[in-house]
Amino acid sequence: MTTTPKLTTSRSEEAIRKHKEFIWPSVANYYEHPLVADHASMQYLWDLEGNKYLDFFGGIVTIGVGHCNPKVTSKIKTQVDKLQHTSTLFPNEAIVALAEKLAEITPGKLQKSFFTSSGTEANEAAILLARSASPSYDIVALRHAYSGGSALAKSVTAQSAWRKAGVISVGVSHAVNPYCYRCPLHLKYPECGVACANDVEGVIQTTTSGSIAAFIAEPIQGVGGFITPPPEYFKIVHRIVKNYGGLFISDEVQTGWGRTGRKWWGIEQWEVTPDIITSAKSMANGVPAGVTITTSELAGKFQGLNIATFGGNPITSVAARAVIEVIEEENLLENTHVVGGYFRKKLEELQQKYPLIGDVRGMGMMQALELVKDRQTKEPAAQEANQIMERTRANGLLVGKGGLYSNTIRMAPPMNISKADVDEGIRLLDKSFSEVRI
Repeated sequence: MTTTPKLTTSRSEEAIRKHKEFIWPSVANYYEHPLVADHASMQYLWDLEGNKYLDFFGGIVTIGVGHCNPKVTSKIKTQVDKLQHTSTLFPNEAIVALAEKLAEITPGKLQKSFFTSSGTEANEAAILLARSASPSYDIVALRHAYSGGSALAKSVTAQSAWRKAGVISVGVSHAVNPYCYRCPLHLKYPECGVACANDVEGVIQTTTSGSIAAFIAEPIQGVGGFITPPPEYFKIVHRIVKNYGGLFISDEVQTGWGRTGRKWWGIEQWEVTPDIITSAKSMANGVPAGVTITTSELAGKFQGLNIATFGGNPITSVAARAVIEVIEEENLLENTHVVGGYFRKKLEELQQKYPLIGDVRGMGMMQALELVKDRQTKEPAAQEANQIMERTRANGLLVGKGGLYSNTIRMAPPMNISKADVDEGIRLLDKSFSEVRI
C-alpha cells in the first residue's frame, strides 16, 4: 500500500479547477488538496495518481458491500441492456421484486414501499404521509439531526451549518438528543434515568398543539457524529409519541441494510417497531436510490396523486435487490456484528493510547472517535480532527468527519471487510494519531 501519495498531476489539477469553476462552492471537498478518485474495488479506492487507499468511509456510509462489487454490478450491467427506465407510471418486474423482498425483511406490518432517488426524498415522503394521515401538522425531531438537503429536510435538521439560506421550520420542533458524552441536561447515565427521552414529551406539551403527526429520528445520528442513544431511550420515546397520537419515523438512511449488525434496521437494536422506515445510501451500494416503507393502512392515507420519475427505476431496483442478496448469501449481518465488535475493541485500545480521543461510540460498521483537547473540559479538537483527516489520507486510509463541532472522525467500512482489514485500518489510524501536532 502506498504510504506517501504522489504529487498531484495535471489531470487532478484540471479536475479540481473545473470543479471550482462549474460546481456550486457550497459543495465542499475533503482535504486541503482534494482527492480526485479514479477507480475502486471492494474495500479499496485509487486516485488519479495511482495512490491506493483503504476506504473506511465508503462514500458517506454508502458502499455497504464493497466498491464495484461484481455480484451487484453484473446485474446492473445486464439490466442496462434490457430496460433502463420507465418511471412509476409503468410497473416492471424489478420494482415489484424489490418491494416484495422489503416486505419480507422489514419489522412488524411494514409492507408498502414508495421508491425515490435519495434519503432527502424518502424523508420528505414520510413527513408528507404522516401529515396526510393525521389531523396534526406538527413534527418532532432531535437536535443534532440531519435529514437531507431540501427545504423541509433542512427544517428537520438541527445543526446550524446545514440550516443556512433562511430555512423556516414551520411545524417542526426539536427535542434534546441522547448525546451521553455531552449530555445537554448535564446529567450522567444511567443515574439520569434517561431524562433526555422525557424532553420529547415536554417539547410536545410546550411547542406543539398538544398532538403531533410524527416523531422522526435516526437510530444513530449520522452527520451528528454517530451519536448512539442508551438502550432504553427509544422505547421511552416511542411510548410518549404514541400517547400524543404521533407516528414513529425511523430515519435509516445511514443505519439501514445491516449497518449496525445482526439486524436489517438500526431501530431494531432498540426493540422498537416504527410506523415508517426511510432509507437510502447503502440501499443500492452507491446507485442513487431511496425508499419510504410503511403499513398498508398508512399508505392508503396518502392524499392526492403521487409519482416518482426515477424512484423504483429498473436499474436501481435491480441494484438494491442484488445488495440484499449479497448480504444474505455472505451472512453480512453477522459479519458486521462480529468484525464491527472487533473494530470497536481496537478503537477503544487506541483511545487508551491517545488522550486526544475523548469518546468512542457507534455500533457494527458505524464507529466514531470524538476528539477533544482535554478529557476533563471536553473542549472540541476540530483542528486536530482536520490533521487526522490529512494524515490518514497521506498514510493510505480514508475516513470521514462530522459532529456539530467538526471534531468527530466517522468510519463506516464495507460490511464485508475482515478482521485483517480492521488491523490494517487501526495500524494506519495509530500512525496518523502519532503524527498529529497538539
